[in-house]
Amino acid sequence: MKQKEEIVKIINNFLVEEFEIEENKLKPDALLQNDLGLESLDFVDIAVIVEKEFGLKFKGEEMTNVKTLDDLCNYIYNYLKQQ
Repeated sequence: MKQKEEIVKIINNFLVEEFEIEENKLKPDALLQNDLGLESLDFVDIAVIVEKEFGLKFKGEEMTNVKTLDDLCNYIYNYLKQQ
């Protein structure tokens, strides 16, 4: 099972690589849309990457609760804990 730090590192790496987000913006409380500038289409890409990396399929209604970078990492971490 991946530790939360590992999850954060993986998520941050692909946000920097795929979306060219500056690393200094990747704070736990950064809002995915407002602070990081991610749009709804970007969430589709994130869902694909998360599924490949962690085996987690997002359900649309669950994603509505994911507002910050920390929410995203916690969501993945909690999913993996249950496996």
